[in-house]
Amino acid sequence: MFAGFQTDDIDVGDSVVHVRHAGDGPAVVLLHGHPRTGSTWHSVAPSLLERGFTVVVPDLPGYGASTAPDPQPDHARHSKRATAERILATMDALGHDRFALVGHDRGSYVAFRLALDHPERVPRLALLDCIPIVEHLERITPEFATAWWHWFFFAQPGIPERVILADPDAWYHGDPQRMGQENHDEWRRAMRTSSVVLAMLEDYRAGLTVDVAHEKEDRRAGRRIEQPLLVLWSGRDDLEELFGDPLAIWRDWADDVSGGPIDSGHHMAEERPEALAVALGEFLDPLFGDPQHDA
Repeated sequence: MFAGFQTDDIDVGDSVVHVRHAGDGPAVVLLHGHPRTGSTWHSVAPSLLERGFTVVVPDLPGYGASTAPDPQPDHARHSKRATAERILATMDALGHDRFALVGHDRGSYVAFRLALDHPERVPRLALLDCIPIVEHLERITPEFATAWWHWFFFAQPGIPERVILADPDAWYHGDPQRMGQENHDEWRRAMRTSSVVLAMLEDYRAGLTVDVAHEKEDRRAGRRIEQPLLVLWSGRDDLEELFGDPLAIWRDWADDVSGGPIDSGHHMAEERPEALAVALGEFLDPLFGDPQHDA
């Protein structure tokens, strides 16, 4: 995986971010979701590199080979704002002042937060398989609670880590043929690491507490995504079925929204990397005409 990419472990103060990166064009950061690592992008990243971009693929702090600080009772150290600041520090260390962001699943919330908090740093934003957390919670139905019950299980103190770590292979299921053997092996190592499991759970605990509070503050203040926003979702997953048109929801949060479904299950970077790379490339190509782009 990631032939031609450089791998670094970057100290950002309270964490160390494991990151793969390559290229000399406009910078694009790919943020993975739960329960993956950066290796989920192993087919998409080379395609964007060939298109001329600088591609930066971190493991989210606490996930994979990245570290995260010990949890606090208020979960603030694992908030999307705190994680976004660590990604920002990583890009500073790599010398990138401006960079596009692509986030999937939990990584999309980090990308969303970074773009809202630092709009001058992010010229374009792509969010995959997500709507704002507060929009999820204000649309709770029995169908949502049944299908997405893990959100509320992961939020319980102390219980889910004991359940998951008792038998990680029984809890998380991965197919090496669909994922790719190296990606699967990297993911499986992470799933069997207690600090990674704890950090992933803290990500969800922060989501239902400090993160949703931040989103409510944004909405009250009228803060919006000013950058062009691409919204993609897995057509064979349940986001649209549960919540309706994601584009309509995001138009309440952003000024310039486009996108649509990818014919895929949830892990679209592994299941439909060609289609995803094309959609992202076409959205990101205007960066080559941006005189402020960072190379």
